[in-house]
Amino acid sequence: MPPGSALITSTGNARVKLVRSLRARRERDHTGLAWVEGIRPTVEALQLNAPVDTLVVAPDLLSSDFARDAVEGARLDGIEIMEVSGAVFRSLSDRDGPQGLGAIVRQQWLSLPDVRLAEGNRWVALASVADPGNLGTILRTCDGSDAEGVILLDSSTDPYDPAAMRASMGAVFSRRLVRATFEAFATWVRTEGATVVGASDRAPSTYREASYGDRTVLLMGSEREGLTTEQQTLCDQMVSIPMRGRADSLNLAVATAILLYEVLDRRDTAADDESRA
Repeated sequence: MPPGSALITSTGNARVKLVRSLRARRERDHTGLAWVEGIRPTVEALQLNAPVDTLVVAPDLLSSDFARDAVEGARLDGIEIMEVSGAVFRSLSDRDGPQGLGAIVRQQWLSLPDVRLAEGNRWVALASVADPGNLGTILRTCDGSDAEGVILLDSSTDPYDPAAMRASMGAVFSRRLVRATFEAFATWVRTEGATVVGASDRAPSTYREASYGDRTVLLMGSEREGLTTEQQTLCDQMVSIPMRGRADSLNLAVATAILLYEVLDRRDTAADDESRA
């Protein structure tokens, strides 16, 4: 530890209590902060220049040289390091076998009117998504398929929920995040000239038959209810994913992944065709 620092050994320490409080959405919304835990997502936050407020390190749990190097680099960059005992870190962790590295980060949100669509852009809009694990997985898929980000409509869950952060594997820091009402979203997509594509098991066309346009927004409904009639009316196209077995639908994150990669394939094919022309 650097001179003057002190290892925190009490779970009653005020700053430890702050980290623990960030498990609750109410406190995350109030402070604008979030807690990310684990070597990979924490290092992703550092490498992507996310607004890391404080690194939380348990030296006796941190066995990775890669992680130690990341901590030292953060220290040299002037990021505050809070060192805690293994017991204190375990009290903050919701994992089996905590790795001894986490961070307090400041949340980053865009305002919907500030988002402009360029040719080739792809966004996912989620209408009242409830499961943070689904949201985190969708963010990870957006990163993998190079989609711009996620627009969370109305009463959607929190991408800074610990379960969402864990499922995103750091993609919460690489993708753009927007919160908006459905009404504001409807105005925005028309202003931006977006092609809005929704999904429903009752849609007459399959996702392979659809035309996705140059500026695509995939509008996905809640896990329980899907898209409402009003939301479907906003869509330029409704598509289905064929189901060949007994199940009548796919998990929201899986369905979103299939559509995202279909749109990516269309974009890449169009680019290849243009380069050969």
